[in-house]
Amino acid sequence: MAAMHTSLDFLRHGEPIGGKRYRGQTDDPLSDKGWAQMARATAGERPWNAIVSSPLRRCLAFATRLADETGLPLTVDARLAEVGFGVWEGRTAAELEREEPGCVFAFKQDPLARRPRGAEDLADFQARVADAYEDLLRLHAGRHVLVVAHAGVMRMAICRVLGLPPAHAYRLQIGSAAMARIRVEQGEGGRFDSLLWLTPGV
Repeated sequence: MAAMHTSLDFLRHGEPIGGKRYRGQTDDPLSDKGWAQMARATAGERPWNAIVSSPLRRCLAFATRLADETGLPLTVDARLAEVGFGVWEGRTAAELEREEPGCVFAFKQDPLARRPRGAEDLADFQARVADAYEDLLRLHAGRHVLVVAHAGVMRMAICRVLGLPPAHAYRLQIGSAAMARIRVEQGEGGRFDSLLWLTPGV
């Protein structure tokens, strides 16, 4: 029996109002620039059978518009929300560095031990993204799905595919409106997940 192929295109949201910051689950909307970034990222071939989105506005507003334009079914999955950043929510890296020099670099080096106070546990975040990922493959087997989400979600999905520990997630640089395509082959001998490509975004 031939292997069945499922494709997941993960699209990061564009720039929100307020620019680049540790936004986490703060529900800021897209800026005009962010809308334009996502429109450009999806302007070419649209091979998808369905759209699945994070519930946060910077993802869901665009996903809703795209679903209206294409007629594709849209599903919202709360597990695709960005990781919670605790006391860093809404803060820029420059603001954090002024208060505690070196804290952002230390976090990137060791996101397990140097998490912001009140931040979501990285293992918990990894687990909920993994659950969502597996459900995407189960519910959309053999199809091609656009997943509109966040840099953190994309990092966790890519780490899962490549077998990287979540502590290495911040070695993946994912810009605004970046897209990653993951292909999963399922056959009698098991399953093979692969990262086909990752665009840098802007």
